Amino acid sequence: MPIYEYECKACGHRMEKLQKISADPLKECPACNQNDLERLVSAAGFRLAGGGWYETDFKTGSKKNLAADAKGTSSSAKSDPTSKSKGAAA
Repeated sequence: MPIYEYECKACGHRMEKLQKISADPLKECPACNQNDLERLVSAAGFRLAGGGWYETDFKTGSKKNLAADAKGTSSSAKSDPTSKSKGAAA
């Protein structure tokens, strides 16, 4: 669910509200009880949820792209006919 930002045109009160995308915009200001609350256009915020680590967590410099480096290494190993298949047959 996105967090929407609102501002009252009557009193200037600003607030954030967690709402469903399908929910109607709020109208009544909780500070002055006027029907002048307006939804603002603001930067989108997001939260990474779930367990585990993300590739860029706590990495600096050349270490940031380890996943791409690993993909390059695994594809070159697959193209080498002497890699695993020879060791498995022996």
